[in-house]
Amino acid sequence: MVVVMGVSASGKSMVGTLLAQRLGVPFLEGDDLHPAANRAKMASGHPLDEADRRPWLEALTAWIRTAAGERGGVVSCSALRRAYRDQFRRTGANVQFLHLALDPDVAAERIARRKGHFMPPKLLNSQFETLEPLQADEPGLTVDASRSTAEILESALRRLTRPDS
Repeated sequence: MVVVMGVSASGKSMVGTLLAQRLGVPFLEGDDLHPAANRAKMASGHPLDEADRRPWLEALTAWIRTAAGERGGVVSCSALRRAYRDQFRRTGANVQFLHLALDPDVAAERIARRKGHFMPPKLLNSQFETLEPLQADEPGLTVDASRSTAEILESALRRLTRPDS
C-alpha cells in the first residue's frame, strides 16, 4: 500500500494515478472521501480542524485496510501529520509513503494556475504550517516534487516495494 502525500498542488493525484497504473493496483483520490461540508469549508477559505478531518481519516483508513486485504493500492492524500500516517500504518497494511516535497513558492505558482479545485490558494500556507515531513523511522521516500513526473515515478518504483507486499 502506497500513500502519496504532500501539500496541495504537489502532484499527488497525478503521481498516484500513474504509480497505481504502473503497479497494476487500484487508485483512490483521497479528496473524494471528504464530506461535502469539508469541501465547502475549504472552498470558503477556512482550514479544516481535527474534528473536520476525523471522518475523512476514518474513511481513508477503512479504504487502506480493505485494499491491503485485497491486492493493495495507491491513495493520494495530504497525510500532513505524523499521527495520521501512524493511523494508516496501524491498519496492519504494509503502508509506505511517497512524500512529494515542494518549495512553498513553487506550490503557490502551481495552485494559482489550477482550475476547478475546491482548495483555494489562500489555504496553502496553513498546509505548510501543519506539515510534519516524513521522518527517517517512517517507511517511505521523500522526493522533490518539482522534478519531472517520470523522474518521480522511477524513484518511487526503485525505492518502494509493491503495494501488496
